[in-house]
Amino acid sequence: ENALESGAQLLERWAGARDSKLTADDKKTLREAAKAVADKSLDATARLAAATTDAIASLHETNPLRDGLSASNPQRFRVERPKSSFAAWYQFFPRSEGAYFDADGKIVQGTLKTALSGLDRAKTEGFDIVYLPPIFPIGVTNRKGRNNTLIAGPHDPGSPFGIGSELGGHDTVDPLLGTMDDFKAFCDYAHKLGIEVALDFALQCSPDHPWVKQHPNWFRTKPDGTIAFAENPPKKYQDIYPIDFNADMEGIEAETERIMGLWIKAGVTIFRVDNPHTKPVRFWQDVIAAVTKKHPETLFLAEAFTRPGMMRALSYAGFTQSHCYFPWRNTKEELEEYLEETNGDGGFYQHNTFWPSTPDIMTAYLRDNGIAGHAVRAVLAAMGSPSWGIYNGYELIENKQRPGFEEQIDNEKYEVKVRDWDEADKYGISELLTSLNKIRSEHPACRSYHNLHILPSDDAGVVAFLRQTPAELTGTGKPDTVIVVVNLDGHNAHQSIVHIELPDFGFATDKPLKVRDELTGREFEWSWDNYVSLAPWADVAHVLT
Repeated sequence: ENALESGAQLLERWAGARDSKLTADDKKTLREAAKAVADKSLDATARLAAATTDAIASLHETNPLRDGLSASNPQRFRVERPKSSFAAWYQFFPRSEGAYFDADGKIVQGTLKTALSGLDRAKTEGFDIVYLPPIFPIGVTNRKGRNNTLIAGPHDPGSPFGIGSELGGHDTVDPLLGTMDDFKAFCDYAHKLGIEVALDFALQCSPDHPWVKQHPNWFRTKPDGTIAFAENPPKKYQDIYPIDFNADMEGIEAETERIMGLWIKAGVTIFRVDNPHTKPVRFWQDVIAAVTKKHPETLFLAEAFTRPGMMRALSYAGFTQSHCYFPWRNTKEELEEYLEETNGDGGFYQHNTFWPSTPDIMTAYLRDNGIAGHAVRAVLAAMGSPSWGIYNGYELIENKQRPGFEEQIDNEKYEVKVRDWDEADKYGISELLTSLNKIRSEHPACRSYHNLHILPSDDAGVVAFLRQTPAELTGTGKPDTVIVVVNLDGHNAHQSIVHIELPDFGFATDKPLKVRDELTGREFEWSWDNYVSLAPWADVAHVLT
């Protein structure tokens, strides 16, 4: 009796609680329940049942009783703009855009002016961020060339990551590319196309960098007094001097903030930071806080292929997106696990960006699966993560590995590429990238790190997943669902039954589910169990809405 009396009082208190924001009907429901619970003429079972109806259970979820409240300490939230988690990146080297062979067969490199063609291509394919590798002067000492070998001549292109020469450091445009005014014009043209410019920020210096003379204490020396070059076994970077952050953390932070401010003023809104895990996390925490205090729109991508704990720590420090292990997740089991990891609770802390390849990454899967393999990885990247990216040349199936290394042979970091973009039409990858970006832009379900569900499929070569965003979160007033089915085999056809637990996703169980393949325009009727056949010479995937 005491419990029922207390329950009736609680329901009455709830009905009168301002914080619960109840409607008149809600209050009536609660007061009628309170009256029934307090009615001693009814048996105990009936009185209890009056307080545990579906209507009251629903109010517990939507308009709960909130009393006995006490104030917490103030909490501060940083709210990022949408592109911090939903973006399509396109990477190219300006010196290769517009490059050509002269009459003597020598390569004439491109400039920031000829690189406008890369912006046009990115726009046509639907990308909204263009990412440029370093555009700073390149060091001469121990300059790296073709396939990461030491070269003697300063006239070879060399790695843009050996930053700095007598011409300047991180605050200077390489004269071979143009001037700062040319870079500003590049950014202005990008902005007119609706594209943001991301600039690589590799905080490393060639032996010729101005800092070596201006701040010799910023570099770690060996016992014999010489400066140690960088190593990341088995790779050696004789053209790079690593910075000793313990020497003058505040001074290095202040100079980094100054440089970033200069490029932001020129039109950069995003920095893709090279190897941030090899610098102190505290350094990035300080720098990102200082930069975003003045320029809150600025975003940061961590290129950190390292231990999970360090990748998470960089996200805590302020990096809005992160490169990740996606290129090496290729089997059904690996992909299902990684898709759920990226789009699960991990997405509250770290925004993984899916890139099928980079100048430094050419996986065995892409090497061995040809055009179909490139299509498969593009679909998985674009649909598997809200943020994805493509390194140009992907459209031309540049998939040859450097022997003994999981990277591109004749890596564009070390040489200028002359590409025939007319060849892209015969592969169809450019058309696919355009279609994928169009689907992403039109479907709110593609924009969240928290709405992916793996669908059971009975073939080891087929992966299926569903993204669904409820009506109240789409902005359109209607729920949005995208179903993706991919054949992972670039050489053989695969058939599978894909199961959907219809009620779990609000689908009717007594009539067919009508779906449309956004890649081909074909329409199908689906139900609980659905037969799918995908052949790499026809369709590698369905993207169904």
